[in-house]
Amino acid sequence: MRKLLLITCLLGSLALLSCRRAGGAGEVRSVYYWSTVLDIDSQKAAFIGRHGVSRVYLRYFDVVPDEAGRPVPNATLRFKTGVPRGVEVVPTVYVVNSCMAADTSGLAERIVRRVAQMCETNGIGPVSELQIDCDWTRRTRERYFAFLRTVGRLAADRGMRVSATIRLHQLAEAPPPVDRGVLMMYNTGDFTSPDCEKPILDMRDAAPYVGNLGRYGLPLSAAYPIYSWRILFRGGRYVGIMHRDDDLPVLPGDTIVTRAPTVGDIAEAVKAVGRRRPDANREVILFDLGNQNITRFNPDDYEKIYNGFGL
Repeated sequence: MRKLLLITCLLGSLALLSCRRAGGAGEVRSVYYWSTVLDIDSQKAAFIGRHGVSRVYLRYFDVVPDEAGRPVPNATLRFKTGVPRGVEVVPTVYVVNSCMAADTSGLAERIVRRVAQMCETNGIGPVSELQIDCDWTRRTRERYFAFLRTVGRLAADRGMRVSATIRLHQLAEAPPPVDRGVLMMYNTGDFTSPDCEKPILDMRDAAPYVGNLGRYGLPLSAAYPIYSWRILFRGGRYVGIMHRDDDLPVLPGDTIVTRAPTVGDIAEAVKAVGRRRPDANREVILFDLGNQNITRFNPDDYEKIYNGFGL
């Protein structure tokens, strides 16, 4: 009990620091939290306070096809702690693209209702935005956009606007029918190839898509990667990503490589976005708030990212 009280007080004081350190008009510092357990420990709370983070995009659950192909919730977030006072929560739901090929009748209603119930049960609120994350394609675009229109109508009834993630390849398509988008400036290369040294972020791969930013007809924020991957290869073939040492069996002769963006890679991406859509960098989002990610660089580097490297 004493430990819980101490952490609660720390979260509160750091939230106040966050409010005091927030940027000027139009500047928002945000993070994604992409895990199955919400645990804002002292390290995460210190990062939030030190860097003036005022918004957390919190993954609530995934929507995946079951054995019959029907969309069902999966990997629902468990709330071990709350978030610091004064930090806005944007519930985020990841929808597997193949779900759009199934019967989606009633899916929007179930998602919005489930998000509202999780907010109420865990004392999250008021919530003014719901985000949907889906790697849709031309083949699923029509059904996905129809699904988003229904989500938007239902969310509006609960006082929420709707945002959607925008992957680089989607910039060449018509924007989805949402209030705004978050440009995902990561996962630019083929992580299954041992020859791809920068699968998370390489502006040589991203540049052709970024050229569409200037004419993209949707208000945007931008998300940048601070994470790394440990990838297992066997005989030159991709086996999987190792989140923990015991995730996959490692055999003699196997190779584990670490792929991670450098501060220079992120700087190049931030500046490329800033040249074409300066408004997108008014909110900078880091992916994501994991302890390994928020200690990869020194504090000054995170400040540079949030400040747009002086743009």
